[in-house]
Amino acid sequence: MCRRLLLSVCLLLINSMAMAQSVSYSRDIQPIFTHNCVACHACYDAPCQLNLGSGEGVERGASKATVYDGTRTHTQATTRLFMDAHGAPAWRRKDFHSVLEQQGAQAALMARMLELGHATPLPANSKLPDDLAIGIDRVNQCPLPGEFADFAGNNPMAGMPFAVTGLTEQDYQTVQRWLQQGAPVDQQPLQASPAEARQIAQWEAFLNGAGKEQRLVSRWLYEHLFLAHLDFQGGEPGHFFQLVRSRTPSGQAVDIIATRRPNDDPGTTFYYRLMPIQGVIVHKTHITYPLSAEKLARVKSLFFASQWQASSLPGYGVQHRSNPFETFEAIPAQARYQFMLDNAEYFVRTFIRGPVCRGQIATDVIRDNFWVFFQDPRHDLYITDPAYRGEATPLLAMPGQLDEIGDLLGLWRNYRDKRNDYEALRTAGYARTPAPDWSHIWRGNDNALLSIFRQFDSASVRKGLVGEIPQTLWWMDYPLLERTYYQLVVNFDVFGNVSHQAQTRLYFDLIRNGAEQNFLRLMPADTRKAIFGDWYQYSGRLKAWMDYYPVDRKTPSGLLLSEDNPKRQFAEQLLQRFATLNARPDPLNRCVGEHCYRDGLPADLRQAEQALSRLASRPAAQLRVIHRLPEATLLRVEGGGRREVYSLLRNRAHSNVAFMLGEELRYQPDRDTLTLYPEVMTSYPNFLFSVPAAQVADFVVAMEQASDAAAFEHIVERWGIRRTHPQFWQHFHDLTAHIREHAPLEAGVLDMNRYQNL
Repeated sequence: MCRRLLLSVCLLLINSMAMAQSVSYSRDIQPIFTHNCVACHACYDAPCQLNLGSGEGVERGASKATVYDGTRTHTQATTRLFMDAHGAPAWRRKDFHSVLEQQGAQAALMARMLELGHATPLPANSKLPDDLAIGIDRVNQCPLPGEFADFAGNNPMAGMPFAVTGLTEQDYQTVQRWLQQGAPVDQQPLQASPAEARQIAQWEAFLNGAGKEQRLVSRWLYEHLFLAHLDFQGGEPGHFFQLVRSRTPSGQAVDIIATRRPNDDPGTTFYYRLMPIQGVIVHKTHITYPLSAEKLARVKSLFFASQWQASSLPGYGVQHRSNPFETFEAIPAQARYQFMLDNAEYFVRTFIRGPVCRGQIATDVIRDNFWVFFQDPRHDLYITDPAYRGEATPLLAMPGQLDEIGDLLGLWRNYRDKRNDYEALRTAGYARTPAPDWSHIWRGNDNALLSIFRQFDSASVRKGLVGEIPQTLWWMDYPLLERTYYQLVVNFDVFGNVSHQAQTRLYFDLIRNGAEQNFLRLMPADTRKAIFGDWYQYSGRLKAWMDYYPVDRKTPSGLLLSEDNPKRQFAEQLLQRFATLNARPDPLNRCVGEHCYRDGLPADLRQAEQALSRLASRPAAQLRVIHRLPEATLLRVEGGGRREVYSLLRNRAHSNVAFMLGEELRYQPDRDTLTLYPEVMTSYPNFLFSVPAAQVADFVVAMEQASDAAAFEHIVERWGIRRTHPQFWQHFHDLTAHIREHAPLEAGVLDMNRYQNL
C-alpha cells in the first residue's frame, strides 16, 4: 500500500513538473499577450516601444527613447521592428533593454510589472482615479530593472496591464511560470502557402525584369506599395505580405535593405521581394492591397500596352525624392494615375489613416468629416496635354528633404511660391478647356467616392458617402493625389526632426486647399467666394491672403446648379447619379421620410436603428450630449439572436483648419455633429456602450435629455463598458470580431491607448 501511495505521489509530482515545463510561447503566451496587451503595445507609440505582437518584439524589449517628439531638433535613429535590427543582441546595441531576463535574485522586469498590476486590482466597472494619467500624452517612465523599486513606490497603480481589467488568475500564473522558466520563445515565422508561393514567384519575376522601362516601373510600384499589407487571391486567412528591397534574389532568404525612406538610395544591388508579415495583425497599421493574376495582368496592361522609352534611370538624390513627377516622367502619366484610381481607397488610407499611429502632424490640417472624389483622367490636363505637363512638372516639387531648422522659413516660402505658380498655370490652363461637368468626375469603380472621418490625431477612410452632407469636399486630380501620397507617406519620416515635420504639415495645408479649390470649379462662379469664406473664417482669411492662390471666380462651371446652396444641390445629385457606385448608402444620417434603418434587420433591431437615427447628424446646439462624448464611441446592440455594432463619431467644427497651432482657438463646439453608422469606423475606440435592443429607445431618450455631467454619468453607469469592467476584453475584442464577420481581410486588433475614463 505504501509503495503504491508513494508511486502515485511521484507520478503526480512528475505530471506537475511536466505541466510546469510545458508552457509554450506560441501556444500559451502569445494568445495572452494578443488578448490583453497588444491593444496598447503595438506600433511606434507602444509605451516604451515595447511591442508584444511577436516573439521578436518581446525579445527586443523596451526603450526610454520616444518616437513621437514634435520638438526634437535632430533626426532620430529608426527603430522599426523586423527591419532596423534582428535579434536581441542587435537591439541591445540600440539601447533596448530586456523585460524577460532575471537580474540576479530579482525577477524579470515583466514579471514585476505584472505583479504590481496583480497586487492592485481595480473595482469592477469603476471610474479610475482622476489623478491617474491614461492619455497618450502621459509620460512613460520606462524604468530599467534597477530603477523598478523606486518606480513602483512612486507609481503603485502603474502595473500591467495598465489601468484596465487585469489578467485572469490562470493567465497571470501561466505568464509568471513562463518567465520563471527563462521565457523561451518558440515562435515559428509565418511561411507562404504553396498557392501564395507560386504567385510570389510570378510577381517577383515581373518586378525584377530586365530593361530600363521595367526597372523604372518596378521602382514606381515599389514606392507605391511598400506600405501595403498584400493579400493573394486564394491565399491563407491571416496571411499578408510586404514588398521590400533585398540584397538577395528570389529563392534565397530575404535580406532587407532598411533605408529610412523607400526612395532612399539602396546603396547596392538589390531585388524586389515579397515576404510574409510576422506577428499579430493590428488594425491601425493594417492597410490592405489585393494581388492576383488579374491584378498582374492589369499592371502589365497599364504600364506596357503603349510604346514608351526610358532613356536613363533616375538616381535617389534630393531632387528625385522631392519631385516624383520628374523622376518618373518617362512612365505614361495615364498609367500612373489609373493605377492609383483602381485602388483609390488604399492610397487615401495610406495618408489619411496612415501607419504612424499618432498622426496629428497631418490630421489637424483636415476637417473632422468630408468627402473625396476624383477627376476623370480624360479631363485631367496633366494627363492629356504634354505641353501643360512639361510646364507643370518643375513646379510640383515638395519640401521636407532638407531639414535644417535655421532655413525652415526660406524652404517653406520657396515651395509655397512654386505651388502657387503651379496654381496660376493650372487656372489658366483649365480656363481654356470645356467647363467641368458630371463627365469630368471619375466613376470607374466603387473607389470613386470616399468618406473621411478624423478623430483628433487619427482618421479613417471608407468607400462610399457616409454621413450628412459635409462642410467641405475634395476633388482630387493626379497631381493632387500623387503629391499627397509622396508628401505624407513616401517622404514622411516619423523619426524626423521638427523642421521636417513642420514642412510636411505646411505643404499638406496647400494640398488640401488645392483639392478644395478644385471642387469649387464645379460651383457657380458667383458662389465660390461665399463657400470659400465659410471654410476659411476669421484667421483663415489672413492665411488665404498670405499663402493661397486666389479662388477662380471667373471660369464657369458646366453644372446646372442654382446659386441657392449649390453645394448641397451638387451633393444630392452626386448621391443620385453615383448611386450604383456608392458602397455605403446611409439611411441613418440622411434619412428622408420614416424609413430610417437598413433593410434586412429583424424587427427589434429595425426598431433600434429607427430610434438611433434620432441622434444622427444633429448639431450640438440641439443635442447637448455631444459635448460629453469623445471623438469615437462604439455602441453594441444585441437583439434578435445577433448583435450589431455602431460607430458614433463626434465631428468637431472649426472656423478653419489652416494653421499648425491654436486649434482650440478655432473650435466651434455648438456646430459639432454626430455621425452614426453601423460599422467599426475607427482603429482607436474611445469608449464602448453595450445596450440590449429592447433598451435602445431608453438609451436614445437619455442621450437626448443628458444636458449635464450628472445625466451623462447615469448613462455611463447603466450601459457603459469602463476599462475596469470584468468583461472589458471580451467586449473590446468583439469589435474586431464584428470587423472579421463583415470585412475579414480588414480585421485586426484595435488600439485602446485612447480609451477614455468616462
